[in-house]
Amino acid sequence: MSPKSNAKRLLVMVASVAAFLGFVVVLVSMVHGPRELTAPAGKLIFEDTFERSELGAGYTQSSADVGHAAGTWKLQDGRLIGENIHNAGLWLDRPLPERVRLEVDVRPETDVGDAKVEIFGDGSHHQSGYIAIMGGWKNTVNCLARQDEHSEERKEDTRCGRNRQCVQPGTEYHWTFERTDRVVRWYVDGQLFLVYDDAHPVAGRHFAFNVWEAKVTFDNLKVYDLSN
Repeated sequence: MSPKSNAKRLLVMVASVAAFLGFVVVLVSMVHGPRELTAPAGKLIFEDTFERSELGAGYTQSSADVGHAAGTWKLQDGRLIGENIHNAGLWLDRPLPERVRLEVDVRPETDVGDAKVEIFGDGSHHQSGYIAIMGGWKNTVNCLARQDEHSEERKEDTRCGRNRQCVQPGTEYHWTFERTDRVVRWYVDGQLFLVYDDAHPVAGRHFAFNVWEAKVTFDNLKVYDLSN
């Protein structure tokens, strides 16, 4: 085979590999979504800034884990406060749209971390949907789990752990969740954080704030309908 033929063959191989890699990038992007969050294209249908003295109607607290007492959710200085809640989540009564973006500001207040919310649950039971945790298990784990926060199938962030805290106390994190298909996408401070591609998506329509024991505060809950 002539040098010219070899060069042509090499160019064809390089082009084929490049095309394949491009296809893989597109496929991954379709599943995972954009790395950076864009402005919401939907309609804002609910917002709570917690600028009041009492929680009032619109939320329902579930029961604590067996053998534990449920703590009390409180409002102070325009923030929702959870401490020693023991998974007695505070569920938003208003159902979420099927195609939705939800945003909330989350601030762990101690070195323990352990900030948590639940999304697409049934509105009354812990672990009935997806559970998003930053700084769990004494600030060593970030994860997105389906109906069992201890499951081996949970999606984990490997950037923190034994030698590095997952969250910093007193730091506010802006969490965003989107689902328009079978994929739950979780963004933190505008950057894609964790993704749960679920062949059998949980069909719950409710959101909950949750806490185990560590003090965590929340603010600026927003829900967007992405149906259009």
